[in-house]
Amino acid sequence: MKFTQNPFRTIKMVSSELVSKNAKLLTQASYIHQEVAGIYTFLPYGLRVLNKIEKIIREEMDKVAIEVYMTSLSPKKNWEQTGRINTVDVLMKTEPANAASAAKNTTSYVLNSTHEEMVTPLIQEFAHSYKDFPLCVYQIQTKFRNEPRAKTGLLRCREFRMKDAYSFHRSPENLQTYYDRMKDVYMTIFRRLGLGDSTVMALASGGDFTKDFSHEFQTIVDAGEDTLFIVKSTKLCFNREVAPSQAPKLNDDNEEMKTMTEVEGVGMIGVTELAKFLNIAREKTTKTLLFVTETGDTIAAAVRGGYAVDEEKLKKIVGAKTLKLASAEAVKKITQAEVGYAGPLNLPDSVKVFFDESTSNRKNFECGANKTHFHSTNVNWERDLPLPEKFYDFKVAKEGDIYPETGEVYDVRKACEVGNIFPLHTKFSKAFDFTYLDEQGKTQPLYMGCYGIGPSRLLGVIVEKYADAKGLVWPKNLAPFTVHVIDIQQNDRGAEIYQKLQAAGIEVLWDDRDARAGEKFADADLIGVPYRAVVSEKTGDKIELKERTSDNAELVSLDELIQRVTA
Repeated sequence: MKFTQNPFRTIKMVSSELVSKNAKLLTQASYIHQEVAGIYTFLPYGLRVLNKIEKIIREEMDKVAIEVYMTSLSPKKNWEQTGRINTVDVLMKTEPANAASAAKNTTSYVLNSTHEEMVTPLIQEFAHSYKDFPLCVYQIQTKFRNEPRAKTGLLRCREFRMKDAYSFHRSPENLQTYYDRMKDVYMTIFRRLGLGDSTVMALASGGDFTKDFSHEFQTIVDAGEDTLFIVKSTKLCFNREVAPSQAPKLNDDNEEMKTMTEVEGVGMIGVTELAKFLNIAREKTTKTLLFVTETGDTIAAAVRGGYAVDEEKLKKIVGAKTLKLASAEAVKKITQAEVGYAGPLNLPDSVKVFFDESTSNRKNFECGANKTHFHSTNVNWERDLPLPEKFYDFKVAKEGDIYPETGEVYDVRKACEVGNIFPLHTKFSKAFDFTYLDEQGKTQPLYMGCYGIGPSRLLGVIVEKYADAKGLVWPKNLAPFTVHVIDIQQNDRGAEIYQKLQAAGIEVLWDDRDARAGEKFADADLIGVPYRAVVSEKTGDKIELKERTSDNAELVSLDELIQRVTA
């Protein structure tokens, strides 16, 4: 491509709304253009990179699945049938935008954020016998999600590219076999994209799909929105939301028990302020929250100050399908106090109290007094509170926590999710009454799995991982071009090199502009093509060749250039 063929030129200054590295650099280099927050147009350079990412994904997915292309719009009835029409909190819809359109058709459609509701009845129409399974279909398609925050460029968008695959199986064992095979496929993809060394497979919540863990593929990068807890000795990785956690022990074994008292503290905001007011360590404070289950039962959950309650962990411990915080009215009815002063002391017998393990092994600790503005201090186990039969782990893990199985302090890293796989089991096949006939002609349940990778997000992650102070840096197999030709004198030499490189099957960007050398060099660094080839009076019949990641340049012949970049 000639530089002058591309109407989308590099930009020196970008909007202050673009705060992430990938958004700034990709916009400056004219790879993408933001239309509104979280919605981007891919310009020629960006589209070339995106297509290369998707090509690699296709090549690996074609080994284990067959490609389809499903619709972006789906009828509401499909989502109503699974019960997710009112529970998926990023779901979007389409409807007529004006009266003239509404006069033609008033139908509203769901804009698919994922395709379980579409693929399940689709496959059901064609596959019925045990002979038809296992099978897997995949697509690379545009998805839509009403993300609450979209300030991280391509890492979190409201419109984005997604590879999603769905597999169908006769048994849980067959699903597991395929699921494990897909783990290998994904790691192969990430290795080919240049992210293999920094991408790990982390255990994560199965969400509404399954009680089992799902698996996320996380690329360790400073700009990541996720936090990984890694066990150094085993390389086992957990997403923060599921990381089993043991709080660091307090060194208060030698303390003498003090007399329990009630202390008035009006308007205390947060445990740090409360601890300072009471002149105790923050770890001596206790946060007690009241939750209501789907059956109407109220439970209390107590954690050590400085921790938050992980509701997904707590749901599994309680055995509840849903948990929601008790209303202010319910809290006052149960505790006789306003919100913020609940504690495990003297709660009604109807309220079952669950204690996180972080609350154990403490002396002279604080908890709410179940009395507005009052806190109970110097509370001790067995004397003031019965020692629970069991302490649980339902806190959100934080840095410094310990992996209970080995006693190691976690290695905590920021990461960005680039793929995930879920064992769906029978959640969606049951919703659509999708079964198959076995060898005896009997109806049997069907098991499903789903597997996602975000190509557009991957593009952003690669920028976050490799870009430097000068601009973009691309793995050579993903760069929009292999060679960036700069002809300082703008004579026939540049055109000759451009034509011969193209004839050799090499992707070339030729800066044929009438512009200063410094401007051309700066744009070359910003755009990030792996090789820069410069011709000028100084180079004579040679070419000055420099790799984007090197400070050294060398003079080579055209044949040597071709040999070097094709190797």
